[in-house]
Amino acid sequence: MSNLLIRKAAVLGAGVMGAQIAAHLVGCGIPVILFDLAAKQGDPSSTAKKAVDMLKKLDPSPLAARDLTGWIEPANYDADVSRLAECDLIIEAIAERIDWKRELYARIAPHLRVDAILASNTSGLSINLLAGELPEAVRSRFCGVHFFNPPRYMHLVELIPAQATSPTLVDDLEAFLTTGLGKSVIRAFDTPNFVANRVGTFAFVAVMQHTERLGLSFDEVDALTGPLIGRPKSATYRLLDVIGLDTFASVLRKLPELLADDPWRNCFKVPAWLEVLVEKGAFGQKSRGGIYRKEGKEILVLDLAAQSHRSVAATSVDPEVEAILKLKDPAERMLWLRASAHPQAAFLWAIQRDLFHYCAVHLEKVASSARDIDLAMRWGYGWQQGPFESWQEAGWQAVAGAIAEDIAAGRTLSDVALPAWVFDGRTGVHGASGSYSAASGSPLATSKLGVYQRQLYPQRLLGEAAEAPGTTLFENAGVRLWCHDDARDIPILSLKSKGGTLGPEVVDGALEALRIAEREHRGLVIWQPKAPFSYGADLKSLQPTLQAQDWAALDAVLRRFQELTKAIKYAQVPVVAAIRGMALGGGCELVMHCARVVAAMETQPGLVEVGVGLIPAGGGCKEFAVRASRQAEAAMHKDILPFIQSAFQTVFMATIGKSAIDAQQRGYLDAADIVVPHADEILHVALAQARVLATSAWRPPLPVRNIAVAGRAGLALLQTNLLRLP
Repeated sequence: MSNLLIRKAAVLGAGVMGAQIAAHLVGCGIPVILFDLAAKQGDPSSTAKKAVDMLKKLDPSPLAARDLTGWIEPANYDADVSRLAECDLIIEAIAERIDWKRELYARIAPHLRVDAILASNTSGLSINLLAGELPEAVRSRFCGVHFFNPPRYMHLVELIPAQATSPTLVDDLEAFLTTGLGKSVIRAFDTPNFVANRVGTFAFVAVMQHTERLGLSFDEVDALTGPLIGRPKSATYRLLDVIGLDTFASVLRKLPELLADDPWRNCFKVPAWLEVLVEKGAFGQKSRGGIYRKEGKEILVLDLAAQSHRSVAATSVDPEVEAILKLKDPAERMLWLRASAHPQAAFLWAIQRDLFHYCAVHLEKVASSARDIDLAMRWGYGWQQGPFESWQEAGWQAVAGAIAEDIAAGRTLSDVALPAWVFDGRTGVHGASGSYSAASGSPLATSKLGVYQRQLYPQRLLGEAAEAPGTTLFENAGVRLWCHDDARDIPILSLKSKGGTLGPEVVDGALEALRIAEREHRGLVIWQPKAPFSYGADLKSLQPTLQAQDWAALDAVLRRFQELTKAIKYAQVPVVAAIRGMALGGGCELVMHCARVVAAMETQPGLVEVGVGLIPAGGGCKEFAVRASRQAEAAMHKDILPFIQSAFQTVFMATIGKSAIDAQQRGYLDAADIVVPHADEILHVALAQARVLATSAWRPPLPVRNIAVAGRAGLALLQTNLLRLP
C-alpha cells in the first residue's frame, strides 16, 4: 500500500448527491471543485453555485460547519474543465445514464493527470462497462465508489474495482475512504446494484409483495418493519418516500433485464399503485407527497382501497403480534411468527424467510462472504442486524428447514432450492475464524489491510470473535480503569454508568483512576466503547437532594465534581479524551479540562444545563472565560467583549455543537484538538496523542493568575442581550 495523498478533489455533477459528496469532502478537509453543465444564460457556473447555496438550507445539514462552503468552488465544463488537472481525485456523480457518462468521460479524459483517480458514484451501472468508455491509460485508475445518501451521515461506501483497476489503488482507496472520509467500506463485485442495494431492493420488493398478498396497509407495515424488528423508524414505505418513488420505480424497471438469470426476476416489477403515484408527480418527500403526505400538522397515508389519503393509525400492531416480538429468545420468536395465523405475524415471517432465501442463493455471486452482506445492510440501511445474523440468531438449521418446507409448499417468492451448504450441519455463517464464503466454500477472515489496525474495537457481527477486553487495573461501581493489551503504558478510563452519566461513583472512581495514572503510567485516555460519551450529571441521583432543598449537600456534590475537572486539567500526566456522540453538560465540562481531545467528526458537545433551568457548574463557564481571555490577548484590539459575548450566548442558548468542527468554532473544543472522521479510530489516535504528549516532556498548564474581564459595561450588555434571547 502506497501513501495516497488527496490534496484537492473534483465532483462532477451538482445534483443532490454530487453536492452532498462535495460537502462531506470539505468537512474532511479536502477542497473541492464542483462541476456542472454551463448555464445557457447568465453566470455559466450558476447551476453549481445554486447547489452550493442549497447545502446551507438542508436539514439535517450535509455540512460539518456552514462556512465550509467557501472551500467548494462552483465550476462548469465549458470554462473550467482544464482545472481537473489540479485534482488528485475526481468523483463522477451524474445521472444513471450510460450515454451521458460516455459523453462526459470523453470530455474530461484529456484533462486528467496521469496519477489522478477517477471514480464513479453509480449505484448500479456496470463498472466494467463504464471503464470501457475510458481511454486505456485511465482504466487502471478507475473504479466505482458508491456513497450512500446522505453521504455525511451514512457509513457505507461500496468500492467496486473494474477488471483493469490497479489492486494497489483499490487498497489505497479503501484506506483513504476509511481514515480520510470516515466511511465503512464494502468491496463489491461488479454485479447489478452491487451488495446493499441488491439485497435492499429485494427486501423492499418482498415487503411490497406480502403487503398486497395479506391485505395490510402501508402504515401498518411501517409499524411492523421499523424499530420492532431492529430497523430504522423510516421502516419501509416512509423510506421509499425519502428515496423518491420515481427513483425506486426507475430502478425496478431496469432490473428484469439486468437480472435475466435471477430466479426472483419476475418479482422486480413496479406495482400499479406506484405507477399511478409517479405519473401524478407524487414522488415522496421531494414533491411534498407520495405514500405519505402532510396536511397542516397531520400526517396522512395512502389508502389503496379508498384510493385516497387518510389519517395514520395511532396503533397498528396487534397485541398478539406485539407479544411475540417481545419474546427474548430469537428462536422462539421466529417459531411463533411462523406458527401464528395472524396476518401481521405471517407477514413478518414471510419477509424474513424470503430475504434469507434470496441471500443464501445469491451469496456466491453477490458478495465475498456473508459478512459483507450483513455489514452492508447495517451500514447502508441502518439495520441493527444483517439478514444472515438474524437467521443465525434464530437457529440456523431450524429456520433452514422451515424455509425448505415453504419452498416445497409453494409459499415462497421463488421455488429455487436452498444451496447445499446451508444444510451441511452448520450453526451459522459467522464464527471465530471468519464468515462463510460461498465462492471458496470456507470461512473468510476479516481484512488484514493496515488501516484496520487503527480500529482497536470495531463493530463485530453475531458469532464473530470479540477482541480481548484488556487488563483491569482498577474498578468500582462507576468506572473501569484498564489497559489495552498493546498499550499498557497509557491506561483507559471507561464509565460504566448508563449513558456515561456522572454520579458519585463515577466521580470518585475517576479521581482514583487519575491518582493511579499519575503514580504508575505515562498518561490517561478517557473513552467509551459506545456512544454517547456522556449525557452529563446523573440528575436521578441528585433528585432526593433537590427535593429536600439540601443546598449544602448539593454544594458538596458540585465541589466534588469541580475537584475532578480541576484534577484532570492539572494532572501530572496528559489526560486525553476520545469522544463520539453526545458529550453534554458535565460530560462536556470534563472534556474541556483535558490536555487534548480526539473527537469523531459526528461528536456533539454542549453545555445544555440552561435548557433545564440550571447553570453549568463543573468549570465549563470558567473555561470559556479563560479561553476568551486568551483569545483577547492574542487579538489586535485586546477587547475581550466579543469573545466573552460569543461564549455567553453559546452557554445561555444551551447550544450543542452539530459536529466536532462546529464544536471547535463554538469553543467547546480547542483549536489544537483533533477531529477524526472515523469514530472507530478515536481510541487509537487518543492513545498515540497521550504517548506523544508524554514523550515531549508535556507539563500541565500553570494556574491562570490574570483573566481579562469585560467590566460593568460588558456585564450590562450581556444582561441586555440575555433579555433578547428567545
